Formats: sequence, structure tokens, C-alpha cells
Amino acid sequence: MTGPVLRDVSPGLTPDGSVQLLLADDPWWLVLIKAVIVFALLLLMTLFAIWFERRVVGRMQHRPGPNWNGPFGLLQSLADALKLIFKEGIIPARADKFVYIAAPIMACIPAFLTFSVIPVGGEVSMFGHHTALQLVDLPVGVLAALAFASIGVYGIVLGGWASGSTYPLLGGLRSAAQLISYEVAMGLSFVAVFLYAGTLSTSAIVTQQAGGWYVWLLPVSFVIYCISMVGETNRAPFDMAEAEGELVGGFNTEYSGMRFGTFFLAEYINMINVSAIATTLFLGGWRAPWPLSLMEWTNTGWWTVLWFMVKLWLFMFVFVWIRGSLPRVRYDQFMHLGWKVLVPVSLLWIVLISTARVLNTATDLSTRDVLLWLGIPLVVVLLVVAFWPQRARDPDSDDEPEPEEVFELREGPPDTVVGPRLGAYPVPPLDLVVPVPPIRARRTALPAGGQSDIPDPTEVGSR
Repeated sequence: MTGPVLRDVSPGLTPDGSVQLLLADDPWWLVLIKAVIVFALLLLMTLFAIWFERRVVGRMQHRPGPNWNGPFGLLQSLADALKLIFKEGIIPARADKFVYIAAPIMACIPAFLTFSVIPVGGEVSMFGHHTALQLVDLPVGVLAALAFASIGVYGIVLGGWASGSTYPLLGGLRSAAQLISYEVAMGLSFVAVFLYAGTLSTSAIVTQQAGGWYVWLLPVSFVIYCISMVGETNRAPFDMAEAEGELVGGFNTEYSGMRFGTFFLAEYINMINVSAIATTLFLGGWRAPWPLSLMEWTNTGWWTVLWFMVKLWLFMFVFVWIRGSLPRVRYDQFMHLGWKVLVPVSLLWIVLISTARVLNTATDLSTRDVLLWLGIPLVVVLLVVAFWPQRARDPDSDDEPEPEEVFELREGPPDTVVGPRLGAYPVPPLDLVVPVPPIRARRTALPAGGQSDIPDPTEVGSR
């Protein structure tokens, strides 16, 4: 895999393997049918995803999950959707009505648009017309998907702000910081794919993986993307914008009825979108897995849709698995992971991949040789850093100063001093409450030397 694959290109494909020329010949009615199919497919996949999540989490928690409405409870999600449609939609008195109503729509529309650039399958015949199972193939399709995801953030932020309530506003601000932070790491994970594929077209990237999936060639990018996509979709354990224990319900606390359902729909469609992007960029898209790919017929016709859906639902299962296994992390830890771990590792990985590409094109070394020469020293360094013995700190030693005790002065009668508060982050106040007597009582209690042992509240507060 020394560069973009330019062999075995069909007559309707461009030299890099994209289907732009093939889709350009689609009549308007076929494009309209594809758009309706994408819309209906996402709605049905959302209903199935809700049922799927309940069944899997129920199995993990030793309970049946939905099993009454329909066979195996398959109609339970449809019943929930009908309940939300007929439920009363309440608008808070302090809400900005226009923005309050428009915010769910702003979060939902970009989610539908993202799936339009995903190649669901290969070339097929639809209604007697030769076409590809993709609505549109842009030269910068991956960047378009990233831009659509960025626009969806506005719906969440504006929904929290327009509610006219404190907790939704905090949830919206958290979500904005969270999505912006993890979009940086997600975008950087794409760079290595662009360097090896030589294109930003989603269909062309699938074509370039005919000789091998990028998950084996770019494992670090794949891991970074998988972590980023969980944070990008506000899913557990990174559901900071909907932390019930801290924000009641997050940015959608004041929403009810189908407006709440629209936010819910956007979240699940975004899960489907990021899973589809991961399948396209790292798992060969609609291409059959090995050894089935050795049979030529598996990568042709409608069989390609089957392989794509299997890979997509594998990622959806991982989403549900993580939600049922991991607790929610602390917000500062979550932001630390994004900015101080994922982003630096992504930048270092891009430098290594760029070096590998230059050596690959400037020398006679193959991609495997270059990665071995670069990867083995990197693995050795990481192992040395991971297993380097650390000196255990003696608790009786005075090498490190104890953290300074910080006391807080509470106003109001009677004044009290609460403390200590230790460490870099605030901790809940301890039970130690030191009452501060009135000034007149302190003056009468002075010892013979003229100085009192009782701390002055003004001096304590200045510390």
C-alpha cells in the first residue's frame, strides 16, 4: 500500500476511485428516491437502535428489556415515538420562543445531511439505471461530514440558552466545550487517512482500501477516532451535557413532547453517522471482510449493503456496551483527556505518518518496512516509559510541601470559618466548622500578653 490504488477502476469511476462521474448521470427522480430512502432508513434505524440498546443493556443487567409490544418488543420504540408526538409541548414562560422551537430542528437537520455523503454500497442497478448506493459524493466529503457535525452543536447550545433556565444553560455550555474539544482530535485522526488515501472523497477512500483496511495500517488514528466519536455524540461515559446528578437533565431539561424527541432523534442519528464514518474510513466501507473478500462476487451488487450494515451495527453495539459498563467521568478529567492526551498524541502520530510517507515515496522501502523501522523504536520508548520504576513517596518525608489549607469565610450571623479545602480542585467542605466569636467577646478574652489565640476572620479570609 505505497500510495493511492489506481488499478481495477470501473468505467464510471474517476482515477482515484470516486463515483462522482457515476452519480452525475443520475436523473432527478432517482436522486429524489435516494433522498427519501436515506430519510426513511435513518428513522427506522433510530427506532431499531433504541430497541437494540434496551435489549442489550437489559441482558447485561439481567432483565428482559422490552418484550410486550410486538414480537420481541420490536414495536416498543414505535409506541414511544407515538407517545412523544401526542404529548403536550410546554414552552417555559421565560424562554425565547423562536430559538426554543428552532433549536431541535437545527440539531436534527445536520444529522440527516451527514449520512448523504456515506457510501452505503457499491455499484448496483436501480430501476434499470446503473448507479452507486450513495446520495452525493463530494470531493471533500469527509470535511463536509465534519462541518455538518459542527453545525449540530448550535442546536444544543441554543436549546440550552433559549430555555431561560440555569441548568439547561450550563448543559449547553458544557456541550459546546465538549464538542469543540473532541472535534479537534477527531479532525486530526482523519489526517493520516488523507495522507495514505490521497483524497477526501468517501467513496474513493473505500476504493483505496481494496488492498487492506486502514484500521491495520493506522491503528492509532482508529483508537483516537473511536474515543472522539463517543465524546462527540454526548454518550456515556462522556454524557456531561446530560449529567442528571449535576444538571437535572442537561440542555433539554425544559423540553417535552416531540421537541424533546427531536433532540433524542438527533443523538441517535449522530451515533449512526459516526459509526458509518468509522466504517468508511477504517474498516473498508462496504467491502467484504477477509476471507470473504477473496470471492469476487462478495464485493459486487447488493451484497455490499450487508457488509456495511454489519460493520455499522458492530460499532453501535460498542456504544451500548460502553454505556452499560463504564461510569461517567469527571468533567475536568474528560477535558484533560481531550486536550492533553488525544490532541498531542494525534499530532505526534501525524508527524510519524508524514515521515513514513516521505520515506515510502523517496526510497525503495515498502510501507511495511517503513512502519516497522519507525514503529519498533516507538513501541520500545512507550514500554520504557510505561514500566519505568517510580520512586515511592515516603509519607513521613518532608520532600514535598503539604498543600496549603484554604479557609472560606461565610457571611451572616454568626460568621463561621469552614475548612480546609485541599488540592488543585475544590472538594466538598469538611465537617470542621470553627465558630468565630463576636469582636466584643474576643476583646474581653485577651490574655495577659495582650494577644488572642483566636484567629481574626479578616486575616483568615485574606489567606
